[in-house]
Amino acid sequence: MAAPRNVSRDEESAAAALLNNGSKEDDDSPSGKRLKSERFPVSRWELAAFFGVFLIFSTGLFCIYLTMPATEYGKLKIPRSISDLRLLKDNIATYANDYPAQFILGYCSTYIFMQTFMIPGTIFMSLLAGALFGVKGLFLVVFNATAGACSCFFLSKLIGRPLVSWLWPDKLRFFQAEIAKRRDKLLNYMLFLRITPTLPNLFINLASPIVDIPFHVFFLATFIGLIPASYITVKAGLALGDLRSVKDLYDFKTLSVLFLIGMVSIFPTLLKKKKMYE
Repeated sequence: MAAPRNVSRDEESAAAALLNNGSKEDDDSPSGKRLKSERFPVSRWELAAFFGVFLIFSTGLFCIYLTMPATEYGKLKIPRSISDLRLLKDNIATYANDYPAQFILGYCSTYIFMQTFMIPGTIFMSLLAGALFGVKGLFLVVFNATAGACSCFFLSKLIGRPLVSWLWPDKLRFFQAEIAKRRDKLLNYMLFLRITPTLPNLFINLASPIVDIPFHVFFLATFIGLIPASYITVKAGLALGDLRSVKDLYDFKTLSVLFLIGMVSIFPTLLKKKKMYE
């Protein structure tokens, strides 16, 4: 009776081996790889760090709102359309004139908070600055957009690498390769990206620390490079009544001007390459 026991043990080990091989093949299969890649990449510690930073910013924003003069807060909301923006502008214009310092503090805090945590709607905040303050609103927009982008830069430096690699793997590889080729003229290239809509600003904010762009280069390129687009947005805010959609901001003529300015920013790089080939 010993022989049947050995046979059954051999059969059990063979079945276990087949199961193991099958599970390995499943893991290596495209569906298995896809399931692994679809898992949320951020660890618990990174999530805790994100929510910790979010809580600090939220508490600061709430404390600022508590110090502001009373108003009808039911009429104050982040606009999501041009019609919402017109309504907000009508409701808040008197408040901004009566309490300019408090309004600017609240406006800047909200703008930077939205930019830091990638909350959509900053384009409407920029239009609002133009509608309320005219061309002087350009300084507010550039300051807030730069401050928010820098906050987003450091937030991404803390927890952004796995998230960006998960969301935009191909775009990140492309960006990394382009940065590696342009290390000697990195500021010019970053200015080009900021001025033109070649890459989304959100992606640039998140990916820059991951591809080792120095902060001073990121800051200068952001501060200078956002001026042309911010000017266009603020100027459009002056004529808010004539604006039908956000898409009207960037027509063919406007995009052509932005790309022309962007080409001027990378002209030294192109000139250097030409001299090298000569």
